[in-house]
Amino acid sequence: MTLPMSWDEWAQHDGVALAARVRKGELRATELAEQAAAGVARVDHAVSGVVELFGDAIADPAGNGTHLNGPFAGLPFLMKDLGPTMKGRLQEMGSLLMRGNRAAADTFLTGKMRQAGLNLIGRTTTPEFGVCSSADNPAVYVTRNPWNTDYTTCGSSAGSAAMVAAGAVPIAHATDGGGSIRIPAGVNGNIGLKVSRGVFSIAPHLSDLSGLVSIQGCQSRSVRDTAAFVDACRGGAPGEFMPFWTPAQPYTETIKRDPGRLRIALSHQWGDYRATAPIAAELERVGKFLEGLGHHVDHALPDIDYRAAFEAQTLCYISNFAVVIGNLLAARSLERPPADLVEPVNIRIWEHGRHTSFAERARMQAVFNTTSRGFGAFFDEWDIILTPVTALPTPKVGTKEFLTLSDNPDVLDWFGNLWRNFAFTPLANLCGIPAISLPLATHEHGLPLGMQAIAKQANDGLLLQLSAQIERAIDGKWNGGKRPGVHVTQG
Repeated sequence: MTLPMSWDEWAQHDGVALAARVRKGELRATELAEQAAAGVARVDHAVSGVVELFGDAIADPAGNGTHLNGPFAGLPFLMKDLGPTMKGRLQEMGSLLMRGNRAAADTFLTGKMRQAGLNLIGRTTTPEFGVCSSADNPAVYVTRNPWNTDYTTCGSSAGSAAMVAAGAVPIAHATDGGGSIRIPAGVNGNIGLKVSRGVFSIAPHLSDLSGLVSIQGCQSRSVRDTAAFVDACRGGAPGEFMPFWTPAQPYTETIKRDPGRLRIALSHQWGDYRATAPIAAELERVGKFLEGLGHHVDHALPDIDYRAAFEAQTLCYISNFAVVIGNLLAARSLERPPADLVEPVNIRIWEHGRHTSFAERARMQAVFNTTSRGFGAFFDEWDIILTPVTALPTPKVGTKEFLTLSDNPDVLDWFGNLWRNFAFTPLANLCGIPAISLPLATHEHGLPLGMQAIAKQANDGLLLQLSAQIERAIDGKWNGGKRPGVHVTQG
């Protein structure tokens, strides 16, 4: 099969650029899909990020429900195997328990993606139910980091992050309940925005208020792709449980202007959790770079009870996941998770969380409230908090302490261990505030290290503006202009 582009040419295009070429008649949506499928074939044997490609969607984008006149004009798009469902397609959630689980209908956001002109050509790997830090279970799949395949992609948007980083597609679906967009973006050298509450609908199954912490989004390699995705896919479904909001101007326009002089607070220690010295040094370096762009940069931190906030966040995850697992069991007439089909920590989460009382959830939400108001007060004085995405170096594949394969008998201790590495991302979920990971730094072992910018509720546009200003300042050369060793342009 002759492809329409060389791999160097393909890798130089972001999604917006590819869509523009389709609109000009230079390329067809089927050609884009064929090139993306060939890109997956070039890299996936090394990283194992794709569960399945849909041959019919590649051969006939319009027949796959893609609105070819949408802003993305048939751009191939991979879906994380968790969250929004696709009618008639498998969704197996990284779990042996869910093998063969086929969706009866599109969810609302899936429809928005199709209307936006995204051609949903396949599904990508995720840890079981999206719970842990990496898609790393040999019985299901082991997703590896394209920068160095000895290391993990982290997660839970593991496969999407790997495929974007390796150049197979310019943009892919991701979700974030505590960092699952930003963490894999950070360790794979991508851009990952977690939006505010009230942007992407998770109808019909939940709302942003009943789900509390989980947000939809994407992994990308350009700020304008992320901006275009948010513009095209945002908005509430009929009967939303809360208001949805829209900015005065589309983000694709907002990002063309630099922000004013911003007050940026650097932070590398949140409560009991602190970044390593090399990671803190990278934060300082990026802070100096932002000063060079004209921003005011100093060290500051919201005045909140971090220990209480992490305890409340942990209870939220345990009780939420216990309900999810319980519902999946009930649908299969099972009384408890089968030990041969559900990973050990997820069984312990179900056991620990299934009897959570309303009173416990009410106390949890009281801490959510005080934490959110602490951040809100902080953002009266500051525009941005800048942190590393992770506090520790990226783990190697098979590092069990961070996995739901862990034999740690204490679920609370297991989560506490997660926070040692992933301390800086989850509180944005708790508060419903926006945060973005940008590929601006490097770990001491040479892998990408994302820097996270956090802003106040509904200041998503400001984060994208700052990101676009940075992108222009570095001439679009994220990751210092380097590409991972596993990439469509290699070999």
